[in-house]
Amino acid sequence: MLNAHIVGWGEYLPNRIVTNAELAQTIGVDADWVKTRTGIEQRHVAEPKQASADMATRAARAALASADISPSQLGLIIVATSTPDYLFPATACLVQNALGADNAGAFDLGAGCSGFAYALVVADRFIRSGAYRYILVIGVETSSRVVDWRDKNTCPYFGDGAGAVVLTGSESAGGLLSFSLSADGSGGELLMLPGGGSRNPMSQEVLERGWQYGRMDGRGVFRYGLRAMTALARDALRKARLTIDDIDLFIPHQNNTTLIQQVAERLRVPLEKVFVNVARYANISAAALPVSLCDAIQAGRVQPGSRLLIAVSGAGLTCASLVWQWSQPLPHKPALFVKRFWQALREAHATFRSRLFYLEHQLDTLTPTEEEESK
Repeated sequence: MLNAHIVGWGEYLPNRIVTNAELAQTIGVDADWVKTRTGIEQRHVAEPKQASADMATRAARAALASADISPSQLGLIIVATSTPDYLFPATACLVQNALGADNAGAFDLGAGCSGFAYALVVADRFIRSGAYRYILVIGVETSSRVVDWRDKNTCPYFGDGAGAVVLTGSESAGGLLSFSLSADGSGGELLMLPGGGSRNPMSQEVLERGWQYGRMDGRGVFRYGLRAMTALARDALRKARLTIDDIDLFIPHQNNTTLIQQVAERLRVPLEKVFVNVARYANISAAALPVSLCDAIQAGRVQPGSRLLIAVSGAGLTCASLVWQWSQPLPHKPALFVKRFWQALREAHATFRSRLFYLEHQLDTLTPTEEEESK
């Protein structure tokens, strides 16, 4: 039986950093309160012309370079996001075009902050079935576009970024040992973006009501996350026939240090086994898990044979927990000059190819069909 293994990884965080002190000056946020209650000290914010597909592509290129494969070898691209560039086409299709992944199918997956974990499970099933050899899974968010920067109750807690992994199949042991997924749509209003969809399409009324911005009941989301992450983590451990003592690193959703600590306490995970980076990024939703994974690898906290327990929760309401056994040697070697040259050449070719296909589609719209000519 094939097992899905992560063989490449990469992240991208926008250059612009907004600190709590800056928010204190601009909108009067209590910087000390935010840090004390949530652990957040700063967040990365995308530039005005940057969108989710742009950041996802940057993270994807880093992951492909790490895996030492070309975009043409990809069979499938899955992008987990709640902030797509457009309602359609899918952000994954924009990434596919930017990479020049001409043999890949592509689709988006929306499960809030749990999206990347859901996408890993989907990719794992495709790999195990033998349908695809290489799958690219990306988590990306441009939350800064859907938060009201005048609202002290939401804007301090979210940030922008992207993370990606490449999966492939192998008969060697490891990969996804177990998973547990859940959803509770009855709590959907606790964290939602009311406007812009088919329920409340964009209109003057939507703008006047401020429905183009996300809304969050922080207390309700906290309580759900505490219950659900704890329950699903226990369920994933049970399915893997493991205990907390068998886990080398716990990677919880990075949204609030208080929540992280309470989940860890309920699971009886020693704090030295808990990975936390929320101070640097705030909550980057579906991107939080892949970015945390990349950071943990860079910090040397993930080694071949390491068993990782993952637990996330978010809008939907959704929750997911995975037990993953790492199998790849670390750290990967930096790309040599020749490899970097070929990577740059592939990127240039992808850009040229994209423009050429765009022109082809434009010509198709101008060229009459045989039926039209016959008339």
